[in-house]
Amino acid sequence: MPLSQPLQPATTVQIFQRQPNLKVVAAGEVIFEAGQPGDYMYGLISGEVEEFVDGVLKETIYSGDVFGVGALVHPDGQRVSTAIAKTECQLAYIDQERFLYVVQETPMFAIEVVRSYSNRLRHFKKHPMDNP
Repeated sequence: MPLSQPLQPATTVQIFQRQPNLKVVAAGEVIFEAGQPGDYMYGLISGEVEEFVDGVLKETIYSGDVFGVGALVHPDGQRVSTAIAKTECQLAYIDQERFLYVVQETPMFAIEVVRSYSNRLRHFKKHPMDNP
């Protein structure tokens, strides 16, 4: 049975956030840095965010997607990437306690977060013909 098509992950984050307003960040602003504690996951309501690992651009995140959840689910709670707003962005965000609550109460949210990350990881997979 195929999974239904619920709200985009970022919209779901916005619905479950406790803050009445979105966080707005300017183009070029650092959202978080590698090595910092990861206090929040983010839903990108509008704009684009670039993620860097060791100073190398690894991916661009687009409106409707989520990012930063890794630090909420790994025991060390540390960021492994640096996220910088490529354009002005509107971000919804939730902390670990709220994230765990939402996952427990809304399993489809967890599936959508996993799907979001899976879709992005597929872009990193090399086609067998690319390896000589």
